[in-house]
Amino acid sequence: MGALLHAQAVPPATPAAAAGAAAPADAGSALEPQGYTYNPEGRRDPFVSLLRRGADSRSSAGPKMSGLAGLGTAEVSLRGVLASEGRYLGILQGVDSKNYIVRVGDRLADGTIRAISRDSMVILQQVNDPLSLEKQREVRKLLRQTEEAK
Repeated sequence: MGALLHAQAVPPATPAAAAGAAAPADAGSALEPQGYTYNPEGRRDPFVSLLRRGADSRSSAGPKMSGLAGLGTAEVSLRGVLASEGRYLGILQGVDSKNYIVRVGDRLADGTIRAISRDSMVILQQVNDPLSLEKQREVRKLLRQTEEAK
């Protein structure tokens, strides 16, 4: 039964088919997809998101550092706070699933830890968007985020 199906799938040979077989290179190049290249000519790339424009510039700057210095403000979350010698230390968890103990003044890839309290942390983040009027902003990370804060 499989041989019968195979016989039906093969068309009979005709003089036109024999002439087409003589030029297989022409038929192959016509079926290959033509590549498309975008020439910006001073315009923006339509496939680059306008919302993440400032965040993308850091990733193209070079290789990413390891550890806490390689993590951005959006890539960490506050998991705990420790009281040590009259001051607070924060426990951050990064997207790499590692925990980091941080102090006021420690640096992230795009900011510096400005303050740590018993239930939150403030990070002074550097804004890399050239169209933004503010060059720094404070980002508050809460220890226990409620449903309203999310």
